[in-house]
Amino acid sequence: MLENETSISTQKIQWKCLESKTESKRLHYGRFVISPFKRGQASTVGIAMRRASPQEVGGTRITRAKFHGVVHEYSTITGIQETIHDVLVNLKEIVLKSDSNDIWEAFSSVTGPKEVTAGDTSLPSSVKAIDNSQYIATITHPISLNIELKIERDCGYRIENSNECRDGQFSIDAVFMPIRNVNYSIHLFGNGRATQEISFIEIWTNGSLTPHEALSEASQKLIDLSTPFSDIKCRDVSFLEKDEDFSDSTKSPFLQLQFGNTCKLEEKLFENMFIDQLELPARAFNCLKRAEIHTIADSLNYSREDLSKIKNFGQKSVDQVSKALRERFAKELPSKKLGLNK
Repeated sequence: MLENETSISTQKIQWKCLESKTESKRLHYGRFVISPFKRGQASTVGIAMRRASPQEVGGTRITRAKFHGVVHEYSTITGIQETIHDVLVNLKEIVLKSDSNDIWEAFSSVTGPKEVTAGDTSLPSSVKAIDNSQYIATITHPISLNIELKIERDCGYRIENSNECRDGQFSIDAVFMPIRNVNYSIHLFGNGRATQEISFIEIWTNGSLTPHEALSEASQKLIDLSTPFSDIKCRDVSFLEKDEDFSDSTKSPFLQLQFGNTCKLEEKLFENMFIDQLELPARAFNCLKRAEIHTIADSLNYSREDLSKIKNFGQKSVDQVSKALRERFAKELPSKKLGLNK
């Protein structure tokens, strides 16, 4: 039994594609199995893949359109069935593919009567429309519809101010996420201490990349994100804890951390923590908010002397903030490295 457990624990984690199909030009599906994991590892990998896949894997989209003689997005053009707003919405949905991070220009010039689709757009050689039948507009009269387009590759999504129009140019909200959905499930196999986990991952894409490519790229993104942490070396770490330390240097910030000689880490650790997490008395809390100190990282830029200059912020409030910060640091950061042990 012991030999069997040893052989299982040393097995290399491998993956296999169980199913891959094209449901439509803009919907590809893949199902993968990955095993064997130790207990708990499959969930770690599954959660990371589900979060990284949509956000970190980039895509190509139309980000700007220019129409001649148009004043605002709700304008209409005689002979065009849709409003400018409707055309912009349709352009937003066009699925493109490119492996380059360049910024391109494209052009659509169509004379009606005709239904305008993605296939009518003149694209650079490095950009490809996944589905040429994607609808853009309908020209109902014998007129020409000319649209100049800007194309970019990025990650995540970008929200633009659609109310701004300059010379008929409109920014388009872009969703640079070719991965439409990711699911994973975990199953156990084996008995006792030899119990292992197997994970099934399902990926749906918009057709600009295959589920296999999506899995590979998302995995590489996770590796790239975690690689810098393998080179971290912490040294010369000091923490000013006592009130008398602050009184000796009232113009110094509360927390003094050094990694190496130049890198300060406190803002990174606390930039997403709001001051209400310090559980300060209402008076001190309201004074900080009025001074536009919203996060713990913001407070680190203020010395005791700076805080005492805030309106209605007396010495008692300074001491309360000082104490609350020390308690928060002791909770969030390793006590030994910060020298908190008395």
